Amino acid sequence: MRALTWRGQHDVRVEDHPDPQIQEPTDAIIRVTSSAICGSDLHLYDFLGPFIDDGSILGHEPMGIVEEVGSEVSHIKRGDRVVIPFNISCGHCFMCRNGLFAQCETTQQTENGTGAALFGYTRLYGSVPGGQAEYLRVPQAHFGPIPVPEGPPDDRFLFLSDVLPTAWQAVAYAEIPQGGTVAVLGLGPIGQMSARIARHHGARVIAVDMVPERLEMARRHGIEVIDRNEVDDLGDAIRDMTQGRGPDSVIDAVGMEAEGSPGAHLAQRMTRFLPDAAAAPLMERAGIDRLAALKDAFDIVRRGGTVSIIGVYVGSQDPLPMMQLFDKGVQLRMGQAHVKRWIDDLMPLLTDDSDPLGTEDLTTHRLSLDEAPRGYEMFQKKQDGAIKVVLQA
Repeated sequence: MRALTWRGQHDVRVEDHPDPQIQEPTDAIIRVTSSAICGSDLHLYDFLGPFIDDGSILGHEPMGIVEEVGSEVSHIKRGDRVVIPFNISCGHCFMCRNGLFAQCETTQQTENGTGAALFGYTRLYGSVPGGQAEYLRVPQAHFGPIPVPEGPPDDRFLFLSDVLPTAWQAVAYAEIPQGGTVAVLGLGPIGQMSARIARHHGARVIAVDMVPERLEMARRHGIEVIDRNEVDDLGDAIRDMTQGRGPDSVIDAVGMEAEGSPGAHLAQRMTRFLPDAAAAPLMERAGIDRLAALKDAFDIVRRGGTVSIIGVYVGSQDPLPMMQLFDKGVQLRMGQAHVKRWIDDLMPLLTDDSDPLGTEDLTTHRLSLDEAPRGYEMFQKKQDGAIKVVLQA
């Protein structure tokens, strides 16, 4: 089969790989029809190379058609249309029984001190081959795959793999009071959907970004927006819009690559010049993130409010303004999305012909698998208005 392969920083190639095979009775094989490029994939493309093996297959947002199932897989069968969650969970361990599927104890990477295995995402999360490929082996397929109906295009359901449950969790963790206000920092795919979901729940949403195409997409869905380029003090600007106190909740959908953190940016880039054996432990033990968006969140949120962190952070030495957090009484919630936890909430909205979350207005570029390297470059450089890139069979 053909699959997108990591070969180095800013170097991904579509290459031939052996077709995946059933290895365990709980496996399934799917023929991939669509697989999206995630912002987290760009972390591998850019600076997390020390944690990924040369030749690894990327991608963790796939859907497709079931080709084969193991003997212990009964809820799906050959020919079914399914979406594959990005985290690999068993459905029956202590963590799964408590809805914490991203911490599944069956696939948890205890030797690395990390949570459940992920598709296409580094040695830290199991080095499981990903879904930017023609075919995908799905471990724990007795639980993970999400059957979806025929009819609507892939874009209606594809984002159940990551974007939609991640955004739903971001809003749930934000604990926005009824009729309250939430600020969403960052209007990439997760921020876009977080803003739409919060608005769907009846909240007032103020979203912040600096990319014109992202701001315009949010406006199309009735979101109030602030162009970060046009305000000197974001906190003051949002407080002026919220009776001087700030929003009830803030969702940080930016994460570790925030603009405006030059020192941390330089530190991240310096690891490029080290061999992997030195760079990996340095990043694990002394890594720092670009915290501009997170610090904005702490400044913006009202006293006694909640900050929901859904943007990815990996630093172990990030300096936090603890006095400010304690004094304001800020509550924090964060973590990888527990995908299967939110599917029952989301599915009625996706099978509604009116498409209330506008899932078919998120993808900006549809490319073939062979065009994936161009898709990565375009997405990473924010070229041609790229907000969400989907690879299609």
